[in-house]
Amino acid sequence: MSETFRVCFCCSRSFKEKTRQPPGSIKRLFEAYSRNGKMSSDDLLRFVSEVQGEGHAGMDYVQDIFNSVKHHNVFHIHGFVHLNAFYRYLFSDTNSPLPLSRQVHHDMKAPLSHYYVYTGHNSYLTGNQVNSRSSVEPIVQSLRKGVKVIELDLWPNPSGNAAEVRHGRTLTSHEDLQKCLNAIKDNAFHVSDYPVIVTLEDHLPPNLQGKVAKMLTRTFRGMLFRYDSESCKHFPSPEELKKKILISTKPPKEYLESQAIQSSSSSRRTPIDRATSWSGNANMSWRGESKIREDDAEEEEEEESEAVGYRDLIAIQAGNCKSGLEDCLRDDPEKPRRISVNEQWLENVVRTRGSDVVRFTQRNLMRIYPKGTRVDSSNYDPHVGWTHGAQMVAFNMQGHGKQLWIMQGMFRANGGCGYVKKPGILLDTKRLFDPSKMLPIKTTLKLKIYTGEGWDLDFPQTHFDQYSPPDFFVKVGIAGVPRDTVSYRTETAVDQWFPIWREEFLFQLSVPELALVWFRVQDYDNDTQNDFAGQTCLPLPELKSGVRAVRLHDRAGKPYKNSRLLVSFYFDPPFTF
Repeated sequence: MSETFRVCFCCSRSFKEKTRQPPGSIKRLFEAYSRNGKMSSDDLLRFVSEVQGEGHAGMDYVQDIFNSVKHHNVFHIHGFVHLNAFYRYLFSDTNSPLPLSRQVHHDMKAPLSHYYVYTGHNSYLTGNQVNSRSSVEPIVQSLRKGVKVIELDLWPNPSGNAAEVRHGRTLTSHEDLQKCLNAIKDNAFHVSDYPVIVTLEDHLPPNLQGKVAKMLTRTFRGMLFRYDSESCKHFPSPEELKKKILISTKPPKEYLESQAIQSSSSSRRTPIDRATSWSGNANMSWRGESKIREDDAEEEEEEESEAVGYRDLIAIQAGNCKSGLEDCLRDDPEKPRRISVNEQWLENVVRTRGSDVVRFTQRNLMRIYPKGTRVDSSNYDPHVGWTHGAQMVAFNMQGHGKQLWIMQGMFRANGGCGYVKKPGILLDTKRLFDPSKMLPIKTTLKLKIYTGEGWDLDFPQTHFDQYSPPDFFVKVGIAGVPRDTVSYRTETAVDQWFPIWREEFLFQLSVPELALVWFRVQDYDNDTQNDFAGQTCLPLPELKSGVRAVRLHDRAGKPYKNSRLLVSFYFDPPFTF
């Protein structure tokens, strides 16, 4: 069989078509666990126990493997597995490097501050930060992918009589607030029952805050979480907050200033002051002014009550860092809070105060958001926040690129529920973790890339090269603390839809608890930019050892139907997460 590519009107090039043949290393592995070219149930059980590290596996597990490849019609009469059936099993979804059950397995009863939360930034935008369309669609898509923090910017509409959602002082369009709230309500618990946090960037006057409070109450009803008291020494746990929606924003300025307003208004006009102006026409004039002042007072009182009502819905009070670093990172033992800072602020602070940030995030929430110059909706390195305990690393989910792939990889952990428990090193109050310190190597990840397949089914024949089969290579690396961050690439497999590589890579890890391994496949081009052929990112604490089928995803994070890599993972020495 040959594969033909048309070069011009009258010429063509033919290449010998290569089939899905197991590489030599996989054949030798099969031979080590089979007899006379056949693998029995006992042989397969021995393989999954010794090579795949599935020590818990029994005959039911082996039967599931048999069932997963039964449709390939590659069994002997008595149920023995051929080499080709074994190879199909290795490439199947049954042989995933991550747990198949998608069950939540982290302890979910700790305070909210002990978890990383899948967080969106400007969740209503469909594109860039300058002139893209606002819509409920990205909100729905984010929630259905497991995002658990949705951000809405609230501004008065042109008439000033209602609140709308838009990116203020830009050319982006607006979206109806009620539609956004309905989208959140209808999709909040699509992926898991754990809480959804709605962060409001509020630019509203008190009367519109009152309207928004009524909308929130009417829309979310029993889902809305409200504290019973002002004093709360720690946040509730995700388990306690199941099926709840939490509002997080800054308290209304009117409420914070209410005490000052009351005290100053009572001292502005004493009975003596009023008596001095009571005479003749002046008395009549004062009565008219008094009526106006009474109206103003009633209006102030109404605005204040609206502000207080709005404040009562705020489950997580937010603040900023405009009053100095010491106050910003101050830990009130009686009431935890959330601060919101941009990526540049965090990068500057952690150079000298990294441990202070870790201490603050042990009880309080920190939200990191992209700097203002990211008008193209690009993202930043999330590990700067994660390694210092920041729970809400806010990303532009409509963006693409390596940083978003790392974010998606992190939240494939814990069943993809949107919450990932922070490692113990970040919660230790006695020995504060400092990511800038050189720590000893705990383990080495040995990673070998064998082969790949599926591109011929997911892409047209000429997608990568007009005149020949693709020339694939793989980039692989670790995302984590600075010492652990490194990447390599394989050689290029020329003119092959089913490339075979023979390279093993070693990754020495000092903080494997915070590491992820990423893959990016590209088609090599001599004179143009290399073509994208798939990517994925996997959290190391979830990684299963052995020879595994790594499913690839497109630029947006959607999995391809067929494209996969066959990769082996081993930790030396073995590491318990």
